[in-house]
Amino acid sequence: MTLIARTDLDVSPLCLGGNVFGWTANEQESMAVLDAYVEAGGNFIDTAEGYSHWVPGNVGGESETIIGNWLKRRGRRDDVVIATKLKGLSRDSIRQSVEASLRRLRTDHIDLYYAHYDDPDAPQEETAAAFGELVTEGKVRHLAASNFTPDRLAGALRIADELGVARYVALQPHYNLVEREIVEGELAALVAREDLAVFPYYSLASGFLTGKYRTADDLAGRERGDRAGGYLNERGFRVLDALDRVSAAHDAPITTVALAWLLSRPNVLAPIASARSVEQLPALMAAADLKLTEAEVDDLTTASA
Repeated sequence: MTLIARTDLDVSPLCLGGNVFGWTANEQESMAVLDAYVEAGGNFIDTAEGYSHWVPGNVGGESETIIGNWLKRRGRRDDVVIATKLKGLSRDSIRQSVEASLRRLRTDHIDLYYAHYDDPDAPQEETAAAFGELVTEGKVRHLAASNFTPDRLAGALRIADELGVARYVALQPHYNLVEREIVEGELAALVAREDLAVFPYYSLASGFLTGKYRTADDLAGRERGDRAGGYLNERGFRVLDALDRVSAAHDAPITTVALAWLLSRPNVLAPIASARSVEQLPALMAAADLKLTEAEVDDLTTASA
């Protein structure tokens, strides 16, 4: 377990993504994954109010509902850290979203509450004050941000400090071996200066970094085929070659190596990865115990440059 700076939240080094719950995993399958994850030592679960609205017949909130039903049936609330996300950042939107998420999650508090996207229409002072109210009221323990530009994130932190309210303690960015530019560019200095915990999403590049997509034929009929197909290029193949080398050296799945590389990066406490089935979990959980050599980290980093 690792403590998130400026919080009392100890989190496991693999955050279980809930985006597949209510999408590629039904409620029974999702609960089996959640049970297996906790039994394997995990305690950090990520979801969002919008998961999984993109599925025909869904409206959003399905993932939170499944997690809430699991929490109720298993009596696991105090054993896990629940993170969820909202979109609109006006005061009214924040108040409505938090109450809806609390109902679906069947809990009285959210451990880590993310602004899923920046909202340029909402004054940052209004957002900071509204989030601060939630923390004061105990509905939310800590705050975080996702998909913010460096300037807007810096502004949000400064305004929270000026108002004397709770500030963001973590960042959830798009970050993996084939998506490095955002985090390792302007955000890098800000993250280091503010000591923000980093929890990357799309840690496995929509499945590309598991090694299962190596030709166009491999993508046929896959839910994330279009996105993963964008990495079938010279750089992507170079990364897969490096992953193959390190994987062979450790007799470890490529998936595990890709996540272990993320864990070697500054301020990354836990990559977020999802599992449709219990069988997919061991390769994810093993990342924390895989110790890459400096040469192996350099090999992967260079290949993905």
